Amino acid sequence: MSDYNELMGFVRETEALSQVAGRLGWDQETVMPGGAVEQRAEEHGAMASVLHARRIDPRIGGWLETAVAEDDVAAAQIRHIRRSFERAAKVPAQLASAIARETSRAHRIWAQARADEDVAAFLPALDKVLQLKREEAQAIAGRADPYDAMLDDYEPGATAAQLSAMFGAMRPRLVALRGAIRDKDPAPMLRGTFPEGEQMALTRDLALAFGYDLNNGRIDKALHPFSSGSGLDVRITTRTNVDDPFNCFYSTIHEVGHACYEQNIDRDYLLTPLGAGVSMGVHESQSRIYENQIGRSRAFTGWLFGQMKDRFGDFGIASADDFFACVNRVADGFIRTEADEVQYNLHVLLRFDLEQALVSGDLLVRDLEAAWNDRFASDFGFAVDKPSHGVLQDVHWSEGLFGYFPTYSLGNVYAGCLHTALRADVPDLDDDLARGDTSRATGWLSDKVQRHGGLYAPRDVIARASGGAPSEGPLLDYLEAKFGAIYGL
Repeated sequence: MSDYNELMGFVRETEALSQVAGRLGWDQETVMPGGAVEQRAEEHGAMASVLHARRIDPRIGGWLETAVAEDDVAAAQIRHIRRSFERAAKVPAQLASAIARETSRAHRIWAQARADEDVAAFLPALDKVLQLKREEAQAIAGRADPYDAMLDDYEPGATAAQLSAMFGAMRPRLVALRGAIRDKDPAPMLRGTFPEGEQMALTRDLALAFGYDLNNGRIDKALHPFSSGSGLDVRITTRTNVDDPFNCFYSTIHEVGHACYEQNIDRDYLLTPLGAGVSMGVHESQSRIYENQIGRSRAFTGWLFGQMKDRFGDFGIASADDFFACVNRVADGFIRTEADEVQYNLHVLLRFDLEQALVSGDLLVRDLEAAWNDRFASDFGFAVDKPSHGVLQDVHWSEGLFGYFPTYSLGNVYAGCLHTALRADVPDLDDDLARGDTSRATGWLSDKVQRHGGLYAPRDVIARASGGAPSEGPLLDYLEAKFGAIYGL
């Protein structure tokens, strides 16, 4: 057996164990009894210890020295394994286990604090997680910026300086577009009550319409929608609100974008480093283009309008054009995941700046709520009314996911590039979308992006698919054209 084959056999076992660890997280979010939190924290810690030991196993270093890559796929596998090995080797096993335990505990504390609107109950747990993640990032970064080490975990090759420049170029045009829209009459709103059962029935149809394979997936409910798993077991969650079915429908479409990315990766890469999405930015590009450029397009919303009329009867919207404006309504709101396309990235930039300040020590955890509320009032022009609409709304920091938030806006930028290329390649796409048929759009994305998994570097994936280096221009042009038409700008 060649050294490369021995290496890959060992790594496949590690990837399988990693999937088991991920299933613990899915269970915790969906069906785990509340009283099991302390035991689950120990289980997470134990799995983290096992995985960390395997990822720094000295045999990997030996195999990497002698393994021969006979093709581009093998070269990419080795590249990913080497990167993971070198990063993991810098993190003490005890620290990796402690992070897994504390983030599992902090997640449950956050969920209860959010329900109770009690920021003070969460801050000690957040402070402990932040200290551990700082220690991990410093071990990886050495003399470099610890926040860049955190970013690299989710978007390999990205730096805070690069993203700050990109986001800085986006902010003025987004603010100007929002200001112009505010001077116009508001878009129409839904009226009525939308039963949970009917929402879940339609959300299943939407998942299928976007290509989600339920033979290898599930749709469950959770407080915070998410996607979990890869390959042959990819699960999503959504949530319902009887007053707002769009929350359910577009959360589902968004998570289906993530799930289809994982389901459509070349099966030859199953349980290998190439068998998962290459970065969170590329992952987010799939969820956002499914949700927004396809799911909120005039053509597709025309089809959805008919589906909702059939299931819910009259809900206060007179025409497909009004429904399109309703789906894309720009309105004040607190919640990032419910924000319209115009304002969504402003929510992300707030988090990006605050978490950089937390990691650097310029912002103390005890001052986080006040800093959040001040920044929100400055950016959005109104005050946060309660913690679940402010600093407690997102799950990420409780899980130690510092460096994750900016990948949401980066994913939007990538989606803008991909959408421009998709429309050029499939100019009559709206004819399909008007029938609820997304297959040519999702097929294009599967071919150009998803099937490759981790074969190429993140920016290279987007550049190969869209024909040029990623930039914020296509996204901003799309937003100005779409919302200019809706609001008559």
